[in-house]
Amino acid sequence: MSLSDSDTSSQGSEYKNFRQISRDRLLNEMLRSAKTGDSKSSWKVLIMDKVTVKIMSYSCKMADITEEGVSLVEDIHKRRQPLPTMDAIYFIQPTKENVVMFLSDMSGRTPLYRKAFIFFSSPVARELVNHIKKDASVLSRIGALREMNLEYFAIDSQGFITDNERALEVLFGDEESSRKGDACLNLMATRIATVFASLREFPFVRYRAAKSLDPNTMTTFRDLIPTKLAAGIWNCLMKYKANLPNFPQSETCDLLILDRSIDQIAPIIHEWTYDAMCHDLLNMEGNKYVHEVASKTGGVPEKKEVLLEDHDPIWLELRHSHIADASERLHEKMTNFVSKNKAAQIHGSRDGSELSTRDLQKMVQALPQYSEQIEKLSLHVDIAGKINKIIRELGLKELGQLQQDLVFGDAGTKELINFLRTQQDVTRESKLRLLMIYAALYPEKFEDDKIAKLMELASLPPEDMNAVYNMRLLEASSETKKSSIGSFSLKFDGHKKKHAARKDRPGEVVKWQLSRFYPVVEELVENLSKGELPKNDYPCMNDPSPSFHGTSQTASVRTGQGPAPHSMRSRRTATWARPRNSDDGYSSDSILRHASSDFKKMGQRIFVFIVGGATRSELRACHKLTTKLRREIVLGSSSLDDPPQFITKLKLLSANELSLDDLQI
Repeated sequence: MSLSDSDTSSQGSEYKNFRQISRDRLLNEMLRSAKTGDSKSSWKVLIMDKVTVKIMSYSCKMADITEEGVSLVEDIHKRRQPLPTMDAIYFIQPTKENVVMFLSDMSGRTPLYRKAFIFFSSPVARELVNHIKKDASVLSRIGALREMNLEYFAIDSQGFITDNERALEVLFGDEESSRKGDACLNLMATRIATVFASLREFPFVRYRAAKSLDPNTMTTFRDLIPTKLAAGIWNCLMKYKANLPNFPQSETCDLLILDRSIDQIAPIIHEWTYDAMCHDLLNMEGNKYVHEVASKTGGVPEKKEVLLEDHDPIWLELRHSHIADASERLHEKMTNFVSKNKAAQIHGSRDGSELSTRDLQKMVQALPQYSEQIEKLSLHVDIAGKINKIIRELGLKELGQLQQDLVFGDAGTKELINFLRTQQDVTRESKLRLLMIYAALYPEKFEDDKIAKLMELASLPPEDMNAVYNMRLLEASSETKKSSIGSFSLKFDGHKKKHAARKDRPGEVVKWQLSRFYPVVEELVENLSKGELPKNDYPCMNDPSPSFHGTSQTASVRTGQGPAPHSMRSRRTATWARPRNSDDGYSSDSILRHASSDFKKMGQRIFVFIVGGATRSELRACHKLTTKLRREIVLGSSSLDDPPQFITKLKLLSANELSLDDLQI
């Protein structure tokens, strides 16, 4: 029995993206390793807790797990039937409660399983290991005892969350509690550090510094969130550096730690990509969408749950496209499919116009060999149709245009008042989001009751007013704001002063007016990659003293010019960035076929972590920058929030007696 960390697969000859490495470690190092050695049983039981089961489900499918010889998945905290002829793999957090459960399973004369292979998701305390070693009857039944150091949730090929759903409330809430706040940040730090242990990466740790307007102002807990998190991660990394085999001894990548105050607009503004619109406008549960499919018997259409994820090639191709582009491409695909299949022409419409569920039903019956392609295509045609209908019904184009104009300084208070007066049928949520954007742009208007009057004009109920007022809790100090997005805090156009939070970026071609907006993260990551991130505002934990920043060695490492050989990574080009050559209903399957083989040499990875929830626009920006900078950008956060969830959380910031269930937008 050895207490060791599993070997990493990121050191292999074929480099993989972030989520592929996480998946490979779980399948190869954990499940497959239990097949070897003195294990005589071919089928095994996999036992997990409520956290590790989520870690597993984000990275692996049930079929992957079964393929590795697991016939049964169990919850450690539920009563389980004894299977004394089978081996068990325990993938659990290193808590006292879990260790006690494990010992009760495996001790005494009649253990539940033949042999146990234990894998902890994060570093285990020495006293818990001693507790296990004390029981001689258990000791002989342990096949492995290891730290997997994998306690994060891979939500995307380039994204993870630490699953601290209440981080915004605990850290930014009205009632500051440093005890709760520290506990939240400590858990976050432990989980983030396991990302680096898993990938065998040692980062330069940069963080947004706390800034006070004057030396006499006391720094609040809120101001210190990135600083405290950086210190927590650093402590974990130092332990890995000292104790973990094959952990790099010099820096191999960059980590930038931010919090939600750097960009209050991104979580609220309407993001017009297919992915963001699905999650913002459709009542989806996670990535699950309920779709009506044609019945194979020709009867009433059946309801079917589908997952909008990477295994769907059409989703992979279209998810980061503007909804108008996505709709156009789907129309092309359907037209091409129909034009190339005579049977489809008979049952479908010849001009490729909207196909009804009944038309698709007939096509599936006439072309059984293409049923999968027709179903995939009809799924997305159905979704895009629903989204476009909602956009029309809610008048989102006009609303979206005003949102963009406010953010870019092309509209102000006058235009907002005019919109609220003339657009009487705008939904409550639309008005709320508009006023939240206004509050983020004009925080000084809280002082002269201007925002209160606007909320009155919009007839917002008290709980919605709460969300607008709580935008103040996310305010960064003015000095920090100036430096992080200083280039576009104020613009002058002739004699007219423009109050803009963004300015159009030189060299960026924006096809759609509604897609002018970009998250602040995009600019910060680009500056970090170029070595232009201000050192006073974003200090580095690795530097022994401020003057160290100036050395040529760190400058070259940090700009990403000519990274060291050990940090080279092969990455696949983000699918939305590739030339569009799939023109029929189903050739986008080729995207999946080439996904694993289309690797390019990349520079050092950049990790960005946002405390308080990340957005889909920020995740999209990371995919876009991966192609542009030729460095894999991995986005981490305490949670991934769509606007409805974010607004609900914001209402909770000053409503501690309420729970998430009490509030509906």
